[in-house]
Formats: sequence, C-alpha cells, structure tokens
Amino acid sequence: MAVPLALRRSLATPRGFIPAAVLGLLVIAALFAPWIAPAPYDTQSLPNAYLPPSAANWLGTDEFGRDLFSRLVYGARISLGVAVSSVAACVSLGVLLGALAGYFGGWFDRIVMAGVDITWSFPEILIALVLIAILGPGLGSTAIAITIGYMAQFARLTRAQIIALKAETYIEATVNLGASHGHILFRHLIPNALTPVLVAGMLAIGDAIVLEATLGFFGLGAQPPLPSWGAMLHGGVAQIYLAPWVVIFPGVTIAVTVIAINLFGDALIDALDIRNRLKER
Repeated sequence: MAVPLALRRSLATPRGFIPAAVLGLLVIAALFAPWIAPAPYDTQSLPNAYLPPSAANWLGTDEFGRDLFSRLVYGARISLGVAVSSVAACVSLGVLLGALAGYFGGWFDRIVMAGVDITWSFPEILIALVLIAILGPGLGSTAIAITIGYMAQFARLTRAQIIALKAETYIEATVNLGASHGHILFRHLIPNALTPVLVAGMLAIGDAIVLEATLGFFGLGAQPPLPSWGAMLHGGVAQIYLAPWVVIFPGVTIAVTVIAINLFGDALIDALDIRNRLKER
C-alpha cells in the first residue's frame, strides 16, 4: 500500500487521529511561534524570576523571569526543526548508501557496510558526544551528530529492501532491456523500497528529539539564549524544589511529543499491514 493511502487509513481511526492532531498542534506552534507566544523568548525580568503559573504567565517564569510558555513555543522550532531536518538528512544519506551497496554488492557493499556497522556498534549518544567534542557545541553539531548516529539503521534497511527487490522479475526484465544503473536504481528500486524506510524515519524523529533534548540538557545543544526543550530542563533542574514547573512543563512536552510520534507510527504500521486489511473484510 502506498504511504499516502496508509496515512488516510491511519487518520480514520482514533488511534491515529489523536496523536496526529497533537503533532499538528506542535507543528503549528513551531511555525507560528511569533504570533502564538505572548512574549519574546529572550526578554528577561529578574524581579519576576520563578513566578508560578498565573493568568499573566500561563506556565510561570524561569530563572531569568522569561515567560515559560513563550520559550516552550519557540523551543518547538528548535527541537522539532533539528530532529526533523537531521532525520531527513540521515534517511537520505542512508537510503543512498544502502541502495548503492545492495545494488552493486561485492567489495563496494563490504566497504560501505563496514563503515555503517562501525557507527552502529556505538550508542548514538556516544557518537554525538565525540562529534560535539570535535566540532564544538551548537545546533549544527547536534544536527550532524544525529544524522551520523541514526544513519546506519536506514542504510541497513534500504540495503535489505534493494537486495530483495533485485530478484523480482520486472527488475530482471528492465536489466535485459538495457536500462542504465541509474534508471534501475532511481526509477524502480528505491521508490519501491521507500515505504518501510519512511515509516522507520518517522519513528526515528522521536528518538532524535530525545537525543537533542539530552544534548541540550548537558549544555551541548542550542546555546543561550536560544530555547530548546532540553536546555530548558537544564536551566530548571537546579531549582526543581523551588520552582518545579520550570522542569515539569518542558519534560511533559518532550514526553507527549515522543509518545504522539510513536503512537502515530504504530497506527501507520498497522495501516500498511496487509494482514490487518484482510481481517477487516
């Protein structure tokens, strides 16, 4: 089943529609942050530090008196933007490497997969820490770290799909007709191998958000005064007993976002499962 049809089927059920609605609200908040946030994210007011939630400050204020709701809204731009762009980059790179390795095989396949397996043998957080130690902290380093850390799974998945598709009759016919390698790869093999890769990529966005938040919590991601959900956790952990809302609201936002991504991913996987379609008949 094509991905667009699977999206429509998953949105037709509460299991898929509810998390999709939550994700839609987060995307809207990120896109229209200047119009949604009641205050600039970097406006400080030290006399108003650690104010509890109120009508003036819906979620309270942080250690510098900045409006927490505004920083959460602007933080969606950074946390979601870095996660989505990084996963898009690692999916693109992984699909290209995996497709080339699976199609050509031989020594090229062994070299590419050896490099992929090296990155896969280390935890993503360790790869991220090493790269940030080399490149320095910041959003660019975080994006590169996420891209390299998660690339291996997409390269492996694409390679397996390409190897299976190469044995199909229509591919053999295309080869016998004299089609070029580029035509076979980009017109026939990669488009037919993308469905499971795209679903895995969507699920990886949740992992990327957690990794970005982890790096931000350690001060290695977005640098002040830029807001990110992980950096907001870092700023509030020192006063968790005095002002718990500074930690609770960013933490809940991260948890809700990741849960919504995983639930929608599960609904999409069910919509792509032919066995479930047959049971419904």
